[in-house]
Amino acid sequence: MNNGDALLTDLYELTMLQAYFNEGMADEAVFDLSVRSLPPGRNFLVACGLEQVLSYLEDLSFSAKSLEYLDSLNLYTTPFLEYLSEFRFQGDLRAVPEGSVVFPSEPLLEVSAPMPQAQLVETFLLNQLTFQTVIASKAARAVLAANGRTLVDFGSRRAHGSDAALNAARALYIAGYDSTSNVLAGKLYGIPVSGTQAHSYIEAHDSEIAAFRAFLATFPETVLLIDTYDTEAALKSLARLQSEDGDLRLRAVRLDSGDLASQSEMARAALDDAGLHSVHVFASGDLDEHQIEALLQANAPIDAFGVGTAAVVSSDAPTLDSVYKLASYNGKPRMKLSTAKATLPGKKQVFRRQNQGKVTGDVIALAGESLEGEPLLQAVMQSGRRTDLGRATLNQSRERTRRQLKSLPDQLLSLASPTHPYPVDVSPALEAERVKLRRQLTSN
Repeated sequence: MNNGDALLTDLYELTMLQAYFNEGMADEAVFDLSVRSLPPGRNFLVACGLEQVLSYLEDLSFSAKSLEYLDSLNLYTTPFLEYLSEFRFQGDLRAVPEGSVVFPSEPLLEVSAPMPQAQLVETFLLNQLTFQTVIASKAARAVLAANGRTLVDFGSRRAHGSDAALNAARALYIAGYDSTSNVLAGKLYGIPVSGTQAHSYIEAHDSEIAAFRAFLATFPETVLLIDTYDTEAALKSLARLQSEDGDLRLRAVRLDSGDLASQSEMARAALDDAGLHSVHVFASGDLDEHQIEALLQANAPIDAFGVGTAAVVSSDAPTLDSVYKLASYNGKPRMKLSTAKATLPGKKQVFRRQNQGKVTGDVIALAGESLEGEPLLQAVMQSGRRTDLGRATLNQSRERTRRQLKSLPDQLLSLASPTHPYPVDVSPALEAERVKLRRQLTSN
């Protein structure tokens, strides 16, 4: 599928575009995308998915076949379809850079464009930023729990489709995972790839030690899976190979089942007894950040973790209350007043304060304000083309996440909910604008 295929949208976006077209409504609209609240168990979010958004906006167009399909629906006029044939995104985009830590109500991005252009892109922008932000936010928790141990993405086979597998691998890497098992993700994004063998390889041989010998003959420095039959027996086989060879260059052994704490202790002791002190212990098998934390709190001698399903579907919190809402049209602020879904009007900026290397609070303000702290929203696209700020590399985004996690207050770095949530305030000027507009809307 073409990343810029404009049919990847909800039908009501196009019906609104037909109505805007009939009414001649093409003045500048400002929409911002934010998250209303944190999912259960989350203390922060890691913004991710901007690269796909920028690529989509640069390529956005209606193909001849797409227009033919729309014509077949008998919903749209010929002049409108002719207008769509020349449709391109020519607006501006401000966004927090990928890998940024963000909090509820803060705009992750802001679109300023003629109303039809700003409206049409809603579905794709929510799709990309919501999913990758969910995955990166879950991943950051595992990175914190692992406390410097290696993390490998094993989740592609359990992801909800091939596109999700690729985007998840990307988001996991930005959040701090070290590699992925997904070869195409490695090719597309430059992520290091990892993987050696499955249980089927061991089972295909007449004996476990024969499988070990054969695989080591092809890949002398590798990771061997040692729990296909009996972990203790497998470790004795490795000790035998070490005594025969004297120079077993094995990198690690992998445990994929059972009591990983006791199994890893047994493996570490057996490896050390065989003189294989440099061989690492790698653990996998339906792990998440809570299990990783528990294993390390139990002092399990595990050097690396493979994490699959829980990571790529964010199993405990797979959804995000993300919204894309109109903030201004034709130079006039707009807002929604729905119960529990009210929005903030106008173009905005977010300022983040720090003290001695730790962030202390954010303020959502009007775009024209100049307040204490670092402004988070950056101009990443102008007139439909990326700016230099919109060309961050994957490793730059990954480094940003590392730095920003390090800057969070200690209570936010725990897997437990903090006693006091991170403060996100609204500036007096923005609050005054909200009160003024509310009065106007409720007095009509």
